[in-house]
Amino acid sequence: MTVSKREEEYLETMYILHKNKGVIRIKDIARTMRVKPPSVVDALKRLAEKGFVEYEKYDRILLTEEGKGLAETIYSKHLLLTQFFIDILGIPPEVAEQDACQFEHYVHEITVRRMREFARFIQEQCPYVLKQFLKEKQGDEPSE
Repeated sequence: MTVSKREEEYLETMYILHKNKGVIRIKDIARTMRVKPPSVVDALKRLAEKGFVEYEKYDRILLTEEGKGLAETIYSKHLLLTQFFIDILGIPPEVAEQDACQFEHYVHEITVRRMREFARFIQEQCPYVLKQFLKEKQGDEPSE
């Protein structure tokens, strides 16, 4: 079953909310994603139809096992990409976070695995080269 980029964003947001607060509420999803509550309700209905969430109007919102698994995969990609952009490429954290948010929905698992392996390799085998690269890139970003 296909899941849109936006549906993935909803699943990831719900996963993070549940992880941090223990509860998933429409108003929290809306605030986090900067959307109106009716948009959240529409997304929840679609995700429920696909079997990713359990949702009934005026009732609690739960990720199903399948929904939780997909959300964990998306979130772990997000974390890896953010750290890769910061630690390996020297991207400022706020930019790395924004880029990871976009990139996580399009990157293949093979690419994620290879990035993880490369990061581990370069950090273990070539720490001096990595430090040199990052030092040269400091202050390299154009101001906006």
